[in-house]
Amino acid sequence: MKHRNRAGLRPPAMPVRPMTRIIESLEEISPGYDALFCDLWGCLHNGRRPFWPAVEALRAAKARGLTVVLLTNAPRSRFEVEKQLDGIGVPRDCWDVITTSGDSARAAMFRGVVGSRVWFIGSERDLSVFEPLRIIENPVEIDLSPPDDAEGIVCCGPEDPYADPEVYRPRFADAVDRDLPLLCFNPDIVVDFGTRRQWCAGALAQLYTSMGGESHYFGKPHPPIYYLARRRLAALGRNASDRRILAVGDGIATDVAGAAGEGIDALFVTGGLAAEETGTVEQPDAVALNRYLERENYDPPYSIGFLR
Repeated sequence: MKHRNRAGLRPPAMPVRPMTRIIESLEEISPGYDALFCDLWGCLHNGRRPFWPAVEALRAAKARGLTVVLLTNAPRSRFEVEKQLDGIGVPRDCWDVITTSGDSARAAMFRGVVGSRVWFIGSERDLSVFEPLRIIENPVEIDLSPPDDAEGIVCCGPEDPYADPEVYRPRFADAVDRDLPLLCFNPDIVVDFGTRRQWCAGALAQLYTSMGGESHYFGKPHPPIYYLARRRLAALGRNASDRRILAVGDGIATDVAGAAGEGIDALFVTGGLAAEETGTVEQPDAVALNRYLERENYDPPYSIGFLR
């Protein structure tokens, strides 16, 4: 899969675009792969409950020999995400290992990418990101500081996920003037929690960057999280070449874009964040879907309404 560049010497008179293949089930295509990099929110659960057809699809994929890596932009560690999955009833037998944006970002934080005195933006449960990370040699000692005394910003998400990110503009202005780097623990802009849409850390990082600030990202679609996912796949003794890895996700700018950047195929789950734009009920409307992909300028090889 690649990000399409329509430049050419003799463009056709009418736009021509390869159409993504709309499939009925993961089983149709899974024999061509050895591993799945599967998103969580919008694909396997909605923050409140599991999507049982997705659970069964992953179970069936594992039964056919595929390794399931849950690849999420959650700002917390894989162990915290594991607890969350247990709490909402996602069974452990539908996945093999978890890789999070928080895992990658924590490693960068303890290596000092935003200094030692940090202004923390997030909820109380996100404070777990500051727990010691013993795999880092000589880690930087992190102290939580007020904004006016901070060397950098650790952003796990807005304190109020339903408030407009613009409320941070006045607070960010001074930080931008002082050249504070911002470490974004979750590049997602929004996520659907049940039936309500929440803002994520990526929305704050996007605002900060637009104001002239410097933001660092380690989750999808950026390379560090994929590097870590491959390492965890290898640690299980299940190496897979890029052409044998399938990324599954509902984020065009994270899951699909990240897969494109890594040179791996993607299955776009249209019934998540882009349900309205793709006309998805059970399956996407083919015309609406291709119009949406044309606008976003990505061609995932496969699309499906919901993971099943």
